[in-house]
Amino acid sequence: MWYLDSDCSRHMTGDSTKFNKISLKVSGHVMYGDNNRGKILGSGKVRSSSVVEIEDVLLVDGLKHNLLSISQLCDKNLKVTFEANHCLICHASTNELVFVGKRIQNIYIVDFENTSFDSIACLFAKNDEPWIWHKRLAHIHMGHLNKLVSKQLVTGLPNIKFKADKLCDACQKGKQVKTSFKSKQHISTSNPLELIHMDLFGPSKTRSLGENYYALVLVDDYSRFTWTFFISSKSDTFSVFRKFAKIVENEKDLKIKSIRSDHGGEFQNDFFEKFCEHHGISHNFSAPRTPQQNGVVERKNSSLEELARTMLNDNSLPKYFGADAVSTTCHILNRVLIRPVLKLTPYENFKGRKPNFSYFKAFGCTCFILNNGKSNLVKFDPKADEGIFLGYSSTSKAYQVYNKRTLTIEESIHVAFDEIIDSHAVNSSGPRNNA
Repeated sequence: MWYLDSDCSRHMTGDSTKFNKISLKVSGHVMYGDNNRGKILGSGKVRSSSVVEIEDVLLVDGLKHNLLSISQLCDKNLKVTFEANHCLICHASTNELVFVGKRIQNIYIVDFENTSFDSIACLFAKNDEPWIWHKRLAHIHMGHLNKLVSKQLVTGLPNIKFKADKLCDACQKGKQVKTSFKSKQHISTSNPLELIHMDLFGPSKTRSLGENYYALVLVDDYSRFTWTFFISSKSDTFSVFRKFAKIVENEKDLKIKSIRSDHGGEFQNDFFEKFCEHHGISHNFSAPRTPQQNGVVERKNSSLEELARTMLNDNSLPKYFGADAVSTTCHILNRVLIRPVLKLTPYENFKGRKPNFSYFKAFGCTCFILNNGKSNLVKFDPKADEGIFLGYSSTSKAYQVYNKRTLTIEESIHVAFDEIIDSHAVNSSGPRNNA
């Protein structure tokens, strides 16, 4: 048990066996309330239960109780509220409850061994929350997250310092150093839909759960807002674009004026030529073997593939989840990138409002889906199925999850997430059906 103490400036204990990592060094004394002193023998990390690790704990000679410093909790972006029978410790930025302390006589006590809150796992490790958001946001680098916070370009992202203070293995495996392109200091277009960049990447050696091998990527030149569509063959490209054009023109009440692509047969054909002629759309092509002329979408493809690969590697997920990783990456990049010159996210440029991060979860994390009428439950049957979080619905405010029991992808809002423990037991042979 740990006692909450408003007088001590550091967490401390007298039990050396509680430390799983300690640096022994005599560094002064601690003064007790009765004017006696205890020698500081060292400091380190204490594992108080199977899930709770407390950082910066002093080992004090002769101390008979485990003390939690309230000021140190507050320094870690937590808020402590005392009431008559208990105290509440919440995240200061989101007001999310972390754990509860019970009052016994005049002392507030926390028993981590019997606490059921999942979020305490990342409570005291001061670097865990930035790294969880790093995972949630498709492994975007920390410096960019600091820009989003400092410029207040999004909501739902906690006001914390994002610092790359350790190596991310997934980023090392998934990202390669690429030749940089010189940024343009002006914008060629003045409104959304003036120019749409198009490209097709694939085929993938592993088909997705939806039986698709290709991804069609469309990028609006002005806002840099991006759409991804997954198709089974190149011949589907025109029908997907035609449907996209109708939807996006109705949404913005604007007309597509120009499109740009390479000379691939999926773009340079009679269907596209007649469509563009009928709707007054100019179709520009990049020069053969000169992808730099269509660099906007080429770089976007590279980012989508790179970050999707990183998220798959981070969670050791099979490649048939690749389309879901790309779709989630696109959803995130629209909300985290900052458009040069305009200094706004693609989402705000195109939608006219700031993106909200409060619902974001780490791709590939374990989750539990409420069995809400999908099958008849017998008494004492589990009320939830275990699954894997794969992204966000494009048609409703719901999460997309892979249900390990039914081997299908479902959309639901009744989902509980475990973003701390990485445990995936997916059959490598893979499912072949999709909800």
